[in-house]
Amino acid sequence: MGRWLAPAIGVLLLAACGGTTSTAASSIDVVAGENFWGSLVTQLGGAKVRVQSVVTDPNADPHEYESSTNDARAFAEARLVILNGAGYDDWGQKLLDANKASSREVIKVAELVGKKEGDNPHFWYNPAYVTQVADKITSTLKSIDAPDAGYFDQQRSRLTIAFRPYLEAVANINQKHSGVPIGATESIFAYMATALGLNLTTPPEFMNAVAEGNDPPASAVATFQGQISGNQIKVLVYNVQASTAVTTNLKALAASRHIPNVGVTETLQPDNLTFQDWQLKQLQGLEAALKSTS
Repeated sequence: MGRWLAPAIGVLLLAACGGTTSTAASSIDVVAGENFWGSLVTQLGGAKVRVQSVVTDPNADPHEYESSTNDARAFAEARLVILNGAGYDDWGQKLLDANKASSREVIKVAELVGKKEGDNPHFWYNPAYVTQVADKITSTLKSIDAPDAGYFDQQRSRLTIAFRPYLEAVANINQKHSGVPIGATESIFAYMATALGLNLTTPPEFMNAVAEGNDPPASAVATFQGQISGNQIKVLVYNVQASTAVTTNLKALAASRHIPNVGVTETLQPDNLTFQDWQLKQLQGLEAALKSTS
């Protein structure tokens, strides 16, 4: 996501989709760097967790987020912290380093899925990675609160059921539209494109530059423009939270060529959706666009 977006303003607490849940006195205090991971742990922890998601503003860039004293306090008191990693939320690592606690568990998604800084950090757009994270959250909660292990297993089973429409949508698009060429204004959609079997033809250097808040190379812009002008892609996927003059012009060019645009977001939104419902809604929009071009 581009670095030109405004920093998040303070810490917001979410309800059903990744914020605060449960009222039990013995709740496990959890801090999630981003609200999409907050939604998962909220659902998996149920009544046994109290979750605070830090980056929730749809106009905020996690790369540029400036932590507050409230964040520092939350990290210091948390029994479990979940960070995306791979350079996406370095501010969170700084808070961990400043508030060391031997009793605190930390899940770093990048390390869990075998990625490092410099790799595409948008792990929540990879269904397989999301499943790994859900399993890791469950096992970690069980290690923190062993007497309630059965409860956490039950919550994990419930999430498996809740995930079915989302995962079925992925499988359905893969089955019906595998190999269809698409474009994307940045790397946020690269993992999902692979899962869907779509042929993402946009030059990687274009997508990576936009994701990092840099101007893409002129040659990559020209290649992308040529793909759109020549109707070599069927759908253009764009990150609505990373709009630049270049991406806006490409969207307009796609529209002029009757290539449908499909927007996706960096953070979970709106607040009343769960992770899986957010993803499903976006997949449904993509599938409708693909059908319109077939």
